[in-house]
Amino acid sequence: MEKLPKWADLILIPVINLAIAFAISALVILAIGEDPVKAIRLMVSGALGSAYGWGYTLYYATNFIFTGLAVAVAFHASQFNIGGEGQATLGGLGVALVCLALPWPHWTLALLAATLGAALFGAAWAAIPAWLQAKRGSHIVITTIMFNFIGASLLNYVLVNVMRPVGSMDPATARFPAGAKLPSLHDIPGLGAIFGRFTPANVTLFIALAACVAVWVLIWHTRLGYQIRAFGKSEPAARYAGISPVKIVMVSMLISGALAGMMAINNVMGESERLVLNAVEGAGFIGIAVALMGRNHPFGVFLAAVLFGFLYQGGAVLALETKIPRELITVIQALVILFTGALDNMVRRPVEHAFLRIGKGAK
Repeated sequence: MEKLPKWADLILIPVINLAIAFAISALVILAIGEDPVKAIRLMVSGALGSAYGWGYTLYYATNFIFTGLAVAVAFHASQFNIGGEGQATLGGLGVALVCLALPWPHWTLALLAATLGAALFGAAWAAIPAWLQAKRGSHIVITTIMFNFIGASLLNYVLVNVMRPVGSMDPATARFPAGAKLPSLHDIPGLGAIFGRFTPANVTLFIALAACVAVWVLIWHTRLGYQIRAFGKSEPAARYAGISPVKIVMVSMLISGALAGMMAINNVMGESERLVLNAVEGAGFIGIAVALMGRNHPFGVFLAAVLFGFLYQGGAVLALETKIPRELITVIQALVILFTGALDNMVRRPVEHAFLRIGKGAK
């Protein structure tokens, strides 16, 4: 079987997968007695039709960019990191400790320190499963998913018993000082007319975009990135070339964990302005679908993150404006994940056959 053209692999197949997922979603909506055309219009207008909608769509997309990049970096080293949820949880703890440590004079200083804290805590939480994989042969999927639950329990203990303000019944930290408040996109000169005042999208979006560029440079334009890709393609060949498996597993997972941890800048520092329970809200798992749909390329991850941001915000509006239950939005998201991930070959093989026939016809 001939290889598909790159544009077909990166664009055509994901578009077909999405079309099938949305078509089945429309049938489900029709089956419960609602109008699928009206539902799609509501989702589009709610997520993309106003400054308010765009603000929330990009806020969710920012979370998914970080967790999608985290999965993509590990995947290039043939490591399936599904611990983004736990790593982002611990990243939030790092952000909170940094923001509460000092009366920050300006948000730029607090942002730099919080970014470092989030990355360090996320990387540290990925380091233990990485070491177990590199040194003991423990399966990375098993250990990372276990650490998701351990991280949630650890945060629960810390918030209830250590960081909760005296007299407060809420399992959350105190509010961060004013100097640690990040400006929203509305506060940025030139963007105030585009984004709503009361939306959570903030300057973390630009850090996420910078992370996309940094990952692209790392994976495709550095010696380390070449080693990561070589190891991911063939471990025996990488060993023969003198590439250390322990080094690649550890470094790729540390970078992956740091990226997942950096998600906390957006939701903990930028939106909540304090650390609360369940702040990650499943973004670590959505990052897996984002990476798969984006073909583990930073630009693809960005596009897939915006799509899932659209689904999140559009789904919230749909649940508010119609009788369609919120759970159905989860079904739509699951269908997108199913067709772009697990059932990808269902579309890929017919497309490959079609291109093969076209190629033979041209000859």
